[in-house]
Amino acid sequence: MARRFLIILLLLSFAFIGTISLLLQGSLPQYEGTVRLTGLSMPVEVERDAQGSVTLRAQNRVDLARALGFVHAQERFFEMDLMRRSAAGELAELFGEAALPADRQTRGHRMRARATAMLTALSKDHRRLIEAYRDGVNEGLMALTVRPFPYLLTRSQPHPWRSEDSVLVVLSMYFTLQEPSVQRELQLSVLRAGLPESAYRFLTARGGEWDAPLIGPVFDWPPPPTREALDLRNLNPKPLRDPLDQIDGQLDETPGSNSFAVSGTLTSGAALVANDMHLSLRVPSLWFRTRFIYPHPIDKARTVDINGVSLPGTPAIVVGSNRHVAWSFTNSYGDMADWVRITLDPSDSTRYRSPQGWKPLTIHREVLRVRDTADEILEVRETEWGPILATDHDGALLALVWSAHQPGAVNLDLILLEQAETIEDAMVIAQRAGMPAQNFIVGSRDGDIAWTIAGRIPSRIGDYDPTHPSDWSENNKGWNGWLAPEKYPVIVNPPEQRLWNGNARAIDGSMLEYLGDGGYELGARAKQIRDGLAANDFFTAADLHSIQLDDRALFLARWRQLLEQTLDRAPAANWRSVMETALADWDGHASVNSVAYRLVRTFRQEVIGIVLEGFAAAVRQHHPDFMMPRLTQIEHAAWLLLTQRPPHLLPPGYTDWDHLLVTCAQRITEYMQSLPGGIAARTWGEQNTAAIQHPLSRVLPKFLAQQLDMPRDPLPGDSHMPRIQSPSFGASQRFVVAPGDEERGYFTMPGGQSGHPLSPYYASGHADWVAGKTTPFLPGPTERTLTLTPTNGTP
Repeated sequence: MARRFLIILLLLSFAFIGTISLLLQGSLPQYEGTVRLTGLSMPVEVERDAQGSVTLRAQNRVDLARALGFVHAQERFFEMDLMRRSAAGELAELFGEAALPADRQTRGHRMRARATAMLTALSKDHRRLIEAYRDGVNEGLMALTVRPFPYLLTRSQPHPWRSEDSVLVVLSMYFTLQEPSVQRELQLSVLRAGLPESAYRFLTARGGEWDAPLIGPVFDWPPPPTREALDLRNLNPKPLRDPLDQIDGQLDETPGSNSFAVSGTLTSGAALVANDMHLSLRVPSLWFRTRFIYPHPIDKARTVDINGVSLPGTPAIVVGSNRHVAWSFTNSYGDMADWVRITLDPSDSTRYRSPQGWKPLTIHREVLRVRDTADEILEVRETEWGPILATDHDGALLALVWSAHQPGAVNLDLILLEQAETIEDAMVIAQRAGMPAQNFIVGSRDGDIAWTIAGRIPSRIGDYDPTHPSDWSENNKGWNGWLAPEKYPVIVNPPEQRLWNGNARAIDGSMLEYLGDGGYELGARAKQIRDGLAANDFFTAADLHSIQLDDRALFLARWRQLLEQTLDRAPAANWRSVMETALADWDGHASVNSVAYRLVRTFRQEVIGIVLEGFAAAVRQHHPDFMMPRLTQIEHAAWLLLTQRPPHLLPPGYTDWDHLLVTCAQRITEYMQSLPGGIAARTWGEQNTAAIQHPLSRVLPKFLAQQLDMPRDPLPGDSHMPRIQSPSFGASQRFVVAPGDEERGYFTMPGGQSGHPLSPYYASGHADWVAGKTTPFLPGPTERTLTLTPTNGTP
């Protein structure tokens, strides 16, 4: 009987596994053969190389958009669905109550309604492209025998793609790239309210010795506040956090990128452009390796040939090269949002003060669909400036004015870069593109290079500080549409024949005032790129790729010296000997096997964290729940304090600055020594181990999650150096290319090309990305071809 039961159980197990296998096979994309596609005017060839890179050969751009939609849907529909849902605040419909907090926060922006309005405002030609792409997506989805496997796991059905969903995908990038800056201003407002003005300015100044702008000098950091303005020794130490909370924390993750270029005078003729966009890493990758080949729409004797990465959910190449120009992006961290203080009518809370007097709020009742439970109604109150989404430090209501909300925030003008032939053409297109504002570096096959801002910049009027909430109900303050392109900052063929950006300040003066400061990065990474470019007078693609992989710890050199000096001053003790021994393996790099790198890095974070806690505790006297915002330039303030050592700015609990430094060093040593294997096992690679996951793996059993996630490889590199890498954050792609000479360019991408775990392209290229190994910029030889034909054509 027991034997029969075991046999039946075994057969059922095989049947279950077989059923699952068949279901998964049924949702695999079709890679070969012929498929009839409604709406095509001419056949489209879909070619894939060994990496799964897709080349689309079409006879016109509309057919190409339709075919791209088909391919994106078959490979990435679930990921596209998550992007549109995250932007629209519709995740709970798929995932249930667990996603409600995120939906409540996002739905206040009413992005689906805004996306629909933006879609209506597009040109006829652009709407036609989006509609063709939409139809291709839905046919690609329907052509699968079984719905994509994530919907099997979540026991749900995918919803058809709508035209406005492509706009929502672009809006989701606004959230990724700009929302942290929007929220940061709320924290800055509390910080300013809780500190003397001199202390606030000291902590939040715009730059200092690490600056590496394209034009203009480095900024001077302001002096610390005087003892009369602020004396931290008088604080109650109770609001200070537990020092152990900081150890091994804070990975300095923030959306950004590296981009740099050299002109043709420093190469064999064409400009060289390098780009690696730093974002949260996932499986599959955010980007999709894509090449378009189609006849030029005006001169049919010529061919448009563009290669780069597309963003599934949209019908465009985001960055790449078209044989004439190559372009790249980094997040600009300009100030693209303002908070407006709202005064409600004391006698009628449905009215607010506007420049024209009391005005009724617009009330929207948003329905949040929640899986397996009742819907929720969210009331959104809107003003003429934007929705009321927060309160200021004193409880005043705040309405958000954000570039993502404005008409024209999204358009398809970026597609025009496919046909740009000069840097001048490319800059005009980029400046008018409806997209999150980005640093734009472009190079041409003629050897020219240029930098400007791509995307929309708000045009501000009136006298107010845009980094803090203000009242716009009088004195003619606010936004007046978009900044005119002729006022955009532009740098063309600079004398150095080099351009660089690592999300740090690139400009100064009036140009910087137009762009604003949305929390741009410390200049250490940009400085290392700049100096790497200055070291040579002739460049190949391999030279720029080596700069992308530069993991030298130049930024931490002085912190290593400070730690050694601290140990010299410390009393003789076992912990000191242990730390001194561990520091001996310093090789000047963020190497996976280096214990010393991890110790120096952690020492810096611990010291800065303790120093900032003194200021945070001062704010918490008035605002108990205050959390310090991410202060990207805080290195300047912290180092100045450690150099000048003012007693009145020493946090409570320390007798002097040496005591603070020794305490931090001892605490780090004893903590790491207490872990399994002791301090000798605390390598940088142990902390900086890849955790690049599929969106669903977090809720799956470990043995299943491991089949979806990328391997847990130790990663070299870190923040504040060109090779930015952390467990789930880093270069979402890397390329180096000379337009017109794409055959000698490089490309790598983590996370794979396909979203299907049984696809041969699921992890394609990931191992090369981990190892820093290059693959060709252009697709390799075609291995599989799928032909899409019109429904009235001959298969």
